[in-house]
Amino acid sequence: MRKDAAVADRTSPDEDLMRALYEEHAGPLLAFVLRLVDGDRQRAEDVVQETLLRAWRNAGRLRGAPGSVRPWLVTVARRIVIDNHRSRQARPREVDPGPLELIPAADEIDRALRLMTISDALGDLTEAHREALIETYFRGRTVSEAAEVLGVPAGTVRSRVFYALRSMKLSLEERGVTA
Repeated sequence: MRKDAAVADRTSPDEDLMRALYEEHAGPLLAFVLRLVDGDRQRAEDVVQETLLRAWRNAGRLRGAPGSVRPWLVTVARRIVIDNHRSRQARPREVDPGPLELIPAADEIDRALRLMTISDALGDLTEAHREALIETYFRGRTVSEAAEVLGVPAGTVRSRVFYALRSMKLSLEERGVTA
């Protein structure tokens, strides 16, 4: 006995049915599904494979069915395409994170360095000048409000702020900060 004949003798009726289904229906089924999936060959082949797998699972029913099984295969394939479409619509579209990596993020290091430099320059001021500057610029008080908080006349606050700003400018220039 030849090897091919021995293999053919050992095949089950389900395998024979599947071979026959594939040979007779896979081509036309693929053409039908390609139209349903807008020509996406990979998706169409997956749908045909899933359709034939379901046919194999239902081999007992298909074997006893009168007439051609093609209408059953076409219906199953159409339902698989519809189910796949609905499942893609139900979940959000996946986005490639690649372009997000190209967007520059805010650089907090520059801001932190700027604040450290300003803080150091404030440390170079006299206590009176630093208090006047903090009350007017950093706490947003008017000259009159700062004078009341500091317990000095408004003219003195104006004078201290003027000289504090001039000292700050020189101190920041020494540290390499311009404009």
